[in-house]
Amino acid sequence: MRVFTKEWLRAAHDDLLTIEELLDNPNLTHILAFHAQQCVEKLFKAILEEHEIDTPKIHKLLKLQNILPVKLADIDKDILNILDELYIESRYPGEMGLLPHGKPSTGDAKEFYAFAISTFNKVCILLNIDPKEV
Repeated sequence: MRVFTKEWLRAAHDDLLTIEELLDNPNLTHILAFHAQQCVEKLFKAILEEHEIDTPKIHKLLKLQNILPVKLADIDKDILNILDELYIESRYPGEMGLLPHGKPSTGDAKEFYAFAISTFNKVCILLNIDPKEV
């Protein structure tokens, strides 16, 4: 495994740890969504790094997914799209950065966390690394 691949995986794992700290706080669901997006973005960039493909300086998950040299099974494009929408906007105050119905609910947050964990595990399998080694 390439050194930078493992660094991307460690950074994604750090986002998962952050999500776990925020998971039960209904006031921080938008921040949790931001870290879920960041986790998946870093996982996609780990795949690119491992395949020696220059990592573009973009943040859109759907664009990154489209340039992956391998496909991950059962990736929910609807969740990727939602996380893309929340990514930039979640960092701003006020009405910006919210889903059409407002701040992500606790249920939304749990769904984003489950998606991030699932994607992390799929990428570890794809890259033949034990998630506990990250």
